[in-house]
Amino acid sequence: MFHKNIKLIIAAGIFAWAIYQFVEGNIGNGISLILLAGIFVFLYFKNEFILLAFLRMRKQDFAGASKWLSYIKNPSASLVRKQEGYYNFLQGIMVSQTNLTQAEKFFKKAIQLGLSMDHDLAMAKLQLAGVAMTKRRKREATNLIAEAKKLDKHGMLKEQIQMLKQQMKKI
Repeated sequence: MFHKNIKLIIAAGIFAWAIYQFVEGNIGNGISLILLAGIFVFLYFKNEFILLAFLRMRKQDFAGASKWLSYIKNPSASLVRKQEGYYNFLQGIMVSQTNLTQAEKFFKKAIQLGLSMDHDLAMAKLQLAGVAMTKRRKREATNLIAEAKKLDKHGMLKEQIQMLKQQMKKI
């Protein structure tokens, strides 16, 4: 909605207003304004359109998720580095249904930019392993599966890893 720097300027303005409210003796107003400024700081680090796209993805609504992602016009200028990684991660998931070459580019860029959580990084590497396996690059797929297994500390992707390993044996 707002550029990332504008969000910080708005948060600073609201925080200054909160300090003024404290000086005037309106403690309740000051506290609520600090909470409001906190929302803008939160949205600086977590883009609202990416959050909404993740919510759509949870409901398996790919069209809705791509609609929310389409609101981000220039990801490299309007997003923080990790947010841009998640933007590319989500785009890769969307495109993986139709165009594997494009999806591979998105996943590689997402890994390069970085993802905050290890299981997201493991998922991106697992998706890349699936693309590599589809393109008959067995060694690359094996390496990516091993990296994904290391990153999956809680065993959330254990079934997917086993399924890819079994499909790898068939090649």
